[in-house]
Formats: sequence, structure tokens, C-alpha cells
Amino acid sequence: MNLEFRHYAKELLNIALPIIMGNLGFILIGAGDVLIAAKHSTDTLASISIATAITNCIMTFGIGLIASISPILSNIRGERKSAKKYFFPTIRFSMLLALFTMILVLVFIPVIDYMHFEAKLVPDIKEYMLITAFSTFGAYLHAALKEYLQAFEIVFFPNLVTVICVFLNLILNAILVFGFGPIPSLGVAGLAIASFTVRYFMGLALLFYCLGLMRFRDYHDKKYYKNLMKIGLPISLAVLVEFIAFNSIAIIMGRVSGVYAAAQNLVCTLTTVSFMVPLAISNAIAVKVGFANGADNFNDLKKYSYIGIIMAVGFMFCSSIIFSTFPKVLVGLFTKDLNLIKICVPVLYILSIFQIFDGLQVALSGVFKGIKRTNIVLIANFIAYWLISIPFGYTLAFHFNLNLKGFWLGLVTAASILCLIMISILLKYFIEIKPKN
Repeated sequence: MNLEFRHYAKELLNIALPIIMGNLGFILIGAGDVLIAAKHSTDTLASISIATAITNCIMTFGIGLIASISPILSNIRGERKSAKKYFFPTIRFSMLLALFTMILVLVFIPVIDYMHFEAKLVPDIKEYMLITAFSTFGAYLHAALKEYLQAFEIVFFPNLVTVICVFLNLILNAILVFGFGPIPSLGVAGLAIASFTVRYFMGLALLFYCLGLMRFRDYHDKKYYKNLMKIGLPISLAVLVEFIAFNSIAIIMGRVSGVYAAAQNLVCTLTTVSFMVPLAISNAIAVKVGFANGADNFNDLKKYSYIGIIMAVGFMFCSSIIFSTFPKVLVGLFTKDLNLIKICVPVLYILSIFQIFDGLQVALSGVFKGIKRTNIVLIANFIAYWLISIPFGYTLAFHFNLNLKGFWLGLVTAASILCLIMISILLKYFIEIKPKN
């Protein structure tokens, strides 16, 4: 049994470890933004927190659709069919999504004037969103090609690029936000320009890598786009449902005071760092389960599912201990603002419970991606976050005066219910399906 566990765990880690490196790099890019913004001023952090909460909700829809690329191509490879030919269709799909997303962000900017944020924050929010809108093409190109390479289990270089960009982003942020030599201090605009530059660098680096690694011929297949929409739309909407739930908290509380939006961003940055590990394991589960599903190998499908879930939950359990033991130390890494620390620390105790369920749900999502049952993830997420989390959290926040803590208690409740729904459906699926080999 131990040898069997080691075998499947090793296969998952071969894919997951470079993705973990890249995922941590990706979130550390965001953490760099938070760190530099907080050093500049609490108002700067509040402005980008609200701006990113809105733009992320819009951009996540396209990223969710792009997330269908690797499980679809993994299934194709499992069926012993050519997947390499979908390179150019993948790029076309991502660029059309980028154009659509950019237009949505630009259209939303005038709405900021009517959302009743603190007047001093509004100009910076709008400026950050304007610059960020045009970075969509670089971000989507990077996401699409990372998914494409992941389907072939090529994960080291794409994630190495992300790690390199952690330092590039931090350097650009420091120079552009505070000024250096002839370069003036640009504040919030400097943060947006740094993100713009880094996103295009990441996208173009993967494009040139792919062109150097393989030879491609142009190929057209309308069925591929239909499959991306069929599998990707539920993934996208599921991610969007969860993302909007988290970011709406920053928007709602930001209307009360900018410091609450800053606190939500800081807390989310901390939890997302640890979340990148089970997310990488989830990606590995989706690839391996997708390959096993395409090859009709039910035994491997179950083993990768169970062992991947154990790995994801085990890591998040350890992470939750750290968060509940050192909350002040973790928050103090980003800010010395006593008011901000006072808001964040109690939330981290609640967050430590949330993390265990979050690790479980993302691992289960990887299984459902692999078996191409992504509609279940969408429905479960909608029920948990929008029918339970937001109403319950809002009630606790404003009717019981728990503020940000109330919303996080709602998130814990939602995550536990989400896990129960997905586990019951998956167990039923495993009981009903019969091995085909």
C-alpha cells in the first residue's frame, strides 16, 4: 500500500512541484504589489485593493475558460490522439477572450463614480483599472500557453518564468511607485504599469518557448472551441462565483471604509500563498485523472483522485496551524498600521479553519475537471457562496456588528457545505461507474 501511495503521489508531484513554484511566484507577484502599496500608504493599498477586486472579477471569467485547455488536451492525449495541433487555436481563443475582457473593464470604469467609495480613492481606482485593462492580452496569452504546456506535462519552464517575474515585478514596483533617479514617483499608476510590463513579459516568454520547442502548423477546428466552451464555461462560472464572493467583500466593506478593503486584500494575499500548493495539486489531479479518463483506466482515476485529495488537505492542515499560531507575525510582514493589524488578526483565526475546507474543495474540483463533470463544480459553488456565504456573512457583518469577521464566518460555512456536496456526488459517481479495463 505504501509503495502504491508513493507511486501515485510521486506522479502527481512531478507535475505539481513546478506548478507550486510557479503558482507561488504568481501570488508573490500580487504580494509584491500589496507590500509596496502598503509601504507607500494605506490609501494606496485601499485603492488597488478595490480596483483589483473589480478587475479580477471581470478577468477571472476568461481565465476560467482558459483553464479548460489542459484537461481537454489531456483527455485527447489519453485517447492517443494528436494534441499539439491545437496550439494556434488555443492562442486565437485566448486573444478573443482578452479583447472581450479588456472592453468590459474599460466600460466598467465610469461606474466607479456611482459606487460610493471614499472620494479620495476614486481617481486612483480608475487610473489603475485603465492601465490594467490593456494588460489583459499578456495575461491571457501566458495563462493559455501555460495550460497548453501543462497538458503535455511540461511545467518547469512556464513556472520558472513566473518565479523570475516575482523579482522583476518587485523591482519595477519599487522604482515606479517611489521613483528612482530621473523616474518620478508614480504611486498607484506605477503599480499598474509594473503589472502591465510583467504580464506581457510572461506571455511572450512562453510564446517564444513554445515556438522554439515544437513546430506548429496552422489548424482550424470549430469542435475544439465548442469543447472549450462546454467544459470551460462551468469552470469559468464556478471560479467567477467564488472569486466574486471573495472580492465583493472587499467592495462592500470598502464602501464602509477603505481600511476594510485593504484588510481583505491583505488577508486574501496571505491565504492565497498557501492555497497555491493545493491548487497546483488540483491541476496535477486534473491532468492525471483526465489522461486516465481518456484511456478508460478507472483504477488510476480513483487512485490519483484519493491520493491527490489527501495531499492537498494534509498541506492545508499544516498551513492552518501556522496561521492560527503566528497571526500577528504574518500580518506584520506587510504593514505596521495598528488599525489594519487589529482588523486582520482576528480574521486569520477564522481563516485557519477555512483553509482546510478550501484545500479539500480545490482538490475535488481537480477530479471533476479530469472527468469532464465541471457543471457540478459550478452548481456546488453557486449554492455554497451565493445562497449561503454572502447572505449569512452580510447578516453577521452588519446586523451583529462583526464586520469583516462576519463575512469570513460565512466563507467557512460555505466551504464546508461545498465540500459535502462535492464529496457526496463524487462517491456516487465512483460507485456507479464500472472499471473498463
